[in-house]
Amino acid sequence: MNKTKDKQLNRPRVGFFIIGIILLASSLRAPVTSVGPLVGMIREGLGISNTTVGMLTMLPLLAFALVSPMAAKISRKFGRDRTIFFSLIVLTFGIILRSMNGIETFLLGTVLLGFAIAIGNVLLPAIIKESFVTRIGLMTGVYAASMNLSSAIASGITVPLASISWLGWQGALGAFGLLSLTALLFWIPKGEIKATNEENSDMNTKKSSGLWKSTLAWKITLFMGLQSLIFYSIIAWFPEILQQKGMTAASAGWMIALMQFTLLPFTFIIPIIAGKMESQRLLVAMTAGLFFLGISGVTFSSPVLIPLWMISIGIASGSAFSLSMMFFGLKTRNSNEAAEMSGMAQSVGYLLAAFGPLLFGLLKDVTGDWTTPLAFLMATSVLLFIFGMGAGKKIEI
Repeated sequence: MNKTKDKQLNRPRVGFFIIGIILLASSLRAPVTSVGPLVGMIREGLGISNTTVGMLTMLPLLAFALVSPMAAKISRKFGRDRTIFFSLIVLTFGIILRSMNGIETFLLGTVLLGFAIAIGNVLLPAIIKESFVTRIGLMTGVYAASMNLSSAIASGITVPLASISWLGWQGALGAFGLLSLTALLFWIPKGEIKATNEENSDMNTKKSSGLWKSTLAWKITLFMGLQSLIFYSIIAWFPEILQQKGMTAASAGWMIALMQFTLLPFTFIIPIIAGKMESQRLLVAMTAGLFFLGISGVTFSSPVLIPLWMISIGIASGSAFSLSMMFFGLKTRNSNEAAEMSGMAQSVGYLLAAFGPLLFGLLKDVTGDWTTPLAFLMATSVLLFIFGMGAGKKIEI
C-alpha cells in the first residue's frame, strides 16, 4: 500500500522518464534568460526604446503569473502528459515566432512561450510528488539543477551564437527551440501514471481550492514570491550597481555569472537535505541570512570583497529556489494538491518578480542613490526569513 510510485516503472522507462524531466526542466529557463545578453541587439534590430525592452522582459513573468493558477485545472481535465506535450508544442512555436524580425511576432512569441513555461513550472513539482514519492528531494534537486544550469549556459552562449553572421540575434534565440523540440519527443502522451491504490487515486482527483484560505499556503507563496523578487532584482540591476562601484561592464557580468554558477550545486544539494528534515527552518534561516549578508556586503563593504558577497547571494539564491520547489511537495498531501500549491505560489511569486525590479528602479530614481533600493532588498530578506520560518516548520500531513 505504501510502495513508491517510481517502483511501478521498469528501469528503462524510469530512465526515459528522468531524461524527459531533465529536458523539460531545461526548456523552462533558457528561453527567458537568453534574452538579457541580447537586449542591445534586439533593441537595435527591432528599433524599439529601452522602455519597450523593459516591457518585453516583464512579459514572460506576467504570463507566468496569469497562467500558473490555471495549470492544475488544465492538467486535471486533459492529463499531465498531454498538457505538457501540448505546452511544449506552444513553447517551440513561441520561440520560433519570437525569433522572426518584427515587434509584433516578438511580442506574440514571448507571450506564448510565457504561457507554455508557466504550465511546466507548475506541473513539474506535482509530477515529482506523484511519481517519486520517496525521492522527492533527489528529483527536485535534479530538475532544479537542470533549470539553473540551462539558464547559466543560455546566458553564456547567446552572444557567441548571435555573432555568427548567418544566425544573428534571431537565430540565437530560435536555437533554443531545438531544446524544447527534443523535450517534446519524451512527452508524447503514453497514458498517465496511475496511483498505487484507490485511496490515493481518490485524493488526487479532489480539488484543493481551500489552499487559497490556508495560512501555510500563503507563507509558502510569499516565500516563493520574495525569493523571486530578490533574484530578479539582482539579475536586472546588480550589473549597473557594480559598475557604479568601479567595475568594468565585463567584470560586472562575470560577477553575475559567478553568482549563477555558485547557486547550481545548491539547487541540487538543498532539496536532498530538506527532504530528510522534518523541519526546514534551519535551512530557511541560513538562506535568508546569506541573502542579507551578501546584499549588505555589496552595499557597504569594499569593492574588493564583491566576489565573496556574490558567492553568498548565489548560495542563498540556489537554496531559496530549491526550498520553494520542495515546499510544494513536502507540505501537501497528494500530487493534485502539490500542483494547486505550485500554481498559487508561482502566480503570486512571478507577479512580485515582475514588479520587483520596477520598484527597485523607482526607488533609485526617487532617492538618487543605490542605498535605498538595496536596503529594500535587505528588508525583503528579513521578510523572507519570517515567512520561511512558517513555511518550513514541521507539519503533519
